[in-house]
Amino acid sequence: MKAGFLEKLIGRLGKIGPEEVQNYLLRLAQEKGFLETVFNAIQEGIIVTDSSGRITYLNDAACELFGLDGEGSIGKQLDERVRGLDWNALAHSGGPVTRDLEIFYPRNRFINFYIVPLVIESRVDRNENAAADDRGYSEQVGYAIIMRDITESRRTAEKTIESERLNALTLLAAGVAHELGNPLNSLNIHLQLMERQARKLKGKEGEELQQSIEICRGEINRLDSIVTQFLRAIRPSRPQVQPENINATVEEAVRFFSAEIEARDIVVETELRSDLPLLRLDRNQMKQAFYNVIKNSFEAMRRRGILRIQTDMDESHVRVSFIDTGGGMSAETLSHVFEPYYTTKGSGTGLGLLIVRRIVREHGGELAIESTEGKGLTLTIRLPLKEQRVRMLEAGDRNTNNE
Repeated sequence: MKAGFLEKLIGRLGKIGPEEVQNYLLRLAQEKGFLETVFNAIQEGIIVTDSSGRITYLNDAACELFGLDGEGSIGKQLDERVRGLDWNALAHSGGPVTRDLEIFYPRNRFINFYIVPLVIESRVDRNENAAADDRGYSEQVGYAIIMRDITESRRTAEKTIESERLNALTLLAAGVAHELGNPLNSLNIHLQLMERQARKLKGKEGEELQQSIEICRGEINRLDSIVTQFLRAIRPSRPQVQPENINATVEEAVRFFSAEIEARDIVVETELRSDLPLLRLDRNQMKQAFYNVIKNSFEAMRRRGILRIQTDMDESHVRVSFIDTGGGMSAETLSHVFEPYYTTKGSGTGLGLLIVRRIVREHGGELAIESTEGKGLTLTIRLPLKEQRVRMLEAGDRNTNNE
């Protein structure tokens, strides 16, 4: 970055009058305003800091990406405003650095940023009459960070990887189901025979054998459940859709847990919008998705929690939101929740949310999770009001402010 204009101005301060100084300052202010207008028109986020990492400038796009107040952020440390940014490692890298960053506030996005040191080159004259004595120097005055939203490309790549992974799991599932199904059936048959023999035994010996049989049967059922959930999670199954009342489906799912709600002393509050249109759904599949979400919420809240279920709609989608008062999830956990077999529960299979997302996607919908550790979790399912194709706009139908 050249400082020629300012050096010339400083060098001439003793030779120019107040009026000329004012003209120079006006020119600088105009150029500053013009550059700010240009930077605010750029979609990429731009942040400039001094050499210690204090913010000296940021454009509107950077404020939007990180949910920052522009005026309130000037003079503040960048790593205080953008939590999780390792400023020391970036600043001492010795040159330009490019990294990817996942942010969770104000909404979950992936950002690619490029950070480059800002260096001013200057010239110092030790002897004004001897050009040979001129020497130059450079000084690092700060850093420029340029940020680009790569959320869509990142998620497209993740979907491709996920699709390939599920294809591999589908091939594996057929073999696993076959290899485990037959032995489990055989074990069940032999347990029934053992149970008949146990009934003939009396006293403590018969009781102990019966207890062992019950334990074995319980473990067999658990294995069978794992295989069943595994197949549900990855096996393609096209929904058999017909017009359904989404509120009625929610109420059925809640009634299914009525005994558990009473036993855990949990409060379930429903705020169901009454004028929702019928949606084309596979009722059984959608109930399965709701079961999994509600079960997860109950397990997160333990006892005496509150689960609020809301339905609403906008121009294109119906929303079903599940808001619980459980322990929430950390940013690290949120980034793994849809991975097969990833779970934070001691007895969980790690397939529940994977099944929910598969069902929602097969209905053309979307699923989003928002959470702060220790402050509960909100899971929102968005289902299309109707099949979305394209809408032809009238000539000149654009969002402009030229009215």
